Amino acid sequence: MASSTPTLRPETVLVTGSSGHLGRALMLSLPSYGYTPIGLDIKPNSTTTFIGSFGDASLLQNLFSPSWLRAQPEISSSNHPNLEPISHIIHCATLHKPHIESHTKAQFVQTNIADTLTLLEAAAATTTTTTTSGDPDANTNSERTTIKSFTYISTTSTFGRSLSPLPFFVPGVPKPAVHITEQTPCLPKNIYGLTKSSAEDLCYLISSSSSSSLPIIILKTSRFFPEADDDADRRNMLGDENLKLCELAYRRVDIADIVSACVASIRAQQTTSTRGTSNKRIGRNFGKYIISSPSPFLDLPQEDWVRLNTSSPDGAGAEKVFAEVAERLCPGIGAVMEQKGWKWLGRVDRVYDSRLAMEETENGGLGWKPEWTFQRALERIVRGEEWRSGLTREVGKLGYHDRVWGVYTTE
Repeated sequence: MASSTPTLRPETVLVTGSSGHLGRALMLSLPSYGYTPIGLDIKPNSTTTFIGSFGDASLLQNLFSPSWLRAQPEISSSNHPNLEPISHIIHCATLHKPHIESHTKAQFVQTNIADTLTLLEAAAATTTTTTTSGDPDANTNSERTTIKSFTYISTTSTFGRSLSPLPFFVPGVPKPAVHITEQTPCLPKNIYGLTKSSAEDLCYLISSSSSSSLPIIILKTSRFFPEADDDADRRNMLGDENLKLCELAYRRVDIADIVSACVASIRAQQTTSTRGTSNKRIGRNFGKYIISSPSPFLDLPQEDWVRLNTSSPDGAGAEKVFAEVAERLCPGIGAVMEQKGWKWLGRVDRVYDSRLAMEETENGGLGWKPEWTFQRALERIVRGEEWRSGLTREVGKLGYHDRVWGVYTTE
């Protein structure tokens, strides 16, 4: 039976950093989830709609003006001339760890903290009931932008020194790998982690402000970059693809699953209750979630956590745990690994726990359902299939600099 509800136009999502890895992935994928993305970045790219900084308050005011937005040739000449006002923001743009070598600490503070605050305040201002005379849409008959959700893309790097086994263990006694949850203290060890952690605090400050009703969710993503590891020892330990497969078991996530986490974040912030005679928003107003491929190590006994963090010449440490767990998940994977000349990682110092994000929204989670998991990767490898998502290949390696700055740069 056909629904009598009129067809609604797709909601519009502003994606900052749309020329980067995750921003590009979102721009390519959001239409399949029923959203219309517009991209903002200081660098041009086929997935970037507007060139500019998310710290430019005047530009943000224009973007949040539906009449200005629709009048721009980037929109009016596109497939979305009747674009809905921006309803959601996914803030990906940032200075990353690779920029530590090329940018000053002051630049990190400006971009990751001050400019993020500018964006947060601009978004929060749309949730108030008052308008200013300078707003071209500031009359009662005009459409207004109201940001319904703000998703801040952060990083597990904010945990910093908490990521290594704690120093208070008895010297000489084996230490277990560290179990990292949302409750783990953030102890940044570089300017990247510090500024991302500070921006998380700003998100909480804005979200909890009595003058704002802006919901904000923070996604602390683990590794998803396709470039080689910046640690020479790790690069020399295993081949790049081999290493990334191992990381998927405890500290990596496929970019397609981060995209689905962003969509889950949008929807969690908009959850409504239909009890009674009216709909009431009961969505998440603030939350932090680790986004990493679900780890098969989480249910292991304590002695195996110690083995994970133990490098053993005879392979009795992390390698054996890896082999046992992988074979249990996917019988026959050991033989295939041997045929490929691949090995299991010799030491695991931390394990990210993303189970909270996978909880249903009524239980405090996001209802996130990652698909490109470690187990699925093993099963695809046994069948001779590509174990990473097509989106990973489509986004590719983009680099972080316009000239050579180490292993992260692509020429």
